[in-house]
Amino acid sequence: MSEEITAPRQVQRIRHEIKRRALEVRRVETLSPQMRRVVFGGEALADFVSASFDDHVKIFFPAGGESVARDYTPRHYDPAVRELTVDFALHGDGPAADWARQAAVGQPLTVAGPRGSFVVPLDFDWYLLVGDETALPAIARRLEELPAGSRAIVRLYVAEVDRLALGSAATVDLQWADDDAALLDALRALELPAGFGYAWCAAEAGVAAQARKILVDEKGHDRRAIRAASYWKRGAIAHHENLEEPR
Repeated sequence: MSEEITAPRQVQRIRHEIKRRALEVRRVETLSPQMRRVVFGGEALADFVSASFDDHVKIFFPAGGESVARDYTPRHYDPAVRELTVDFALHGDGPAADWARQAAVGQPLTVAGPRGSFVVPLDFDWYLLVGDETALPAIARRLEELPAGSRAIVRLYVAEVDRLALGSAATVDLQWADDDAALLDALRALELPAGFGYAWCAAEAGVAAQARKILVDEKGHDRRAIRAASYWKRGAIAHHENLEEPR
C-alpha cells in the first residue's frame, strides 16, 4: 500500500498520572454464561480518564491474604456519575475470575491507571478489528465510539453462547469464528478494502503474532497502521504485551 499516513491520520499517545483509586461495586450484571459486567463507583474516579478503547487499568484482587493485579479494559466510564464499567470473562480459575463470579454490590476494590492511551483517530477510511473473547470489551467499545459513515470489519473468536450484540453507528461487517484457526483463516480470506485503513488485533500471544504477520507480510498492510497485542499467553500468568509499537 503506497499511501502514507499523514495528518490528521496521526495516532496519538497520551500519558496519564497513575493513581490508585479505592472503589466499590455499584452494580453487577450477567451478560452471558461466561461474561459478567461489574460497575464500580466512587469519588476517587473524579479525575479518571480513559481516552482510548484499548486502554487498560490494573485491578487488584484478593488472593490468599495478599492482592494480585490483572489488566482489564475500561468498557465504559461515565464522568457524570463517576462510574467505571468492566466486563470480566469467567473462563478458568484465578483470582480475577473467582472474584468476578462472586462480585456483589458494596464490595471494595482498588483500581489503578490507565498509564496511557493510544488514540487512533476517527478519519481512517476503514477499521479492522480482530480478536478473541479477551478483546471483546475493547472491540465493543470501539464500535460504539465509531461515528455514522465509518466502516468497520470485525473478525471475532468467541464461544457461541458468549456472542453479545454489538451496537454501532458505523457500517459493520461482522464474522464470528469458532476457534483460533478459524479466526486466522477468516483473516486470510479477507480482501482488505480500498483506501487507507487501520488494523487492530488482540488475542493469545501466538494468535496475535500470526494475525499481524498475515496483515503485514501476506496482505501488505502498512505496518504503521496496525496495532497488535497479546492479551494473554498460554502457560503464562498476567501476560499483556504490545507486539510492536508503531513506527
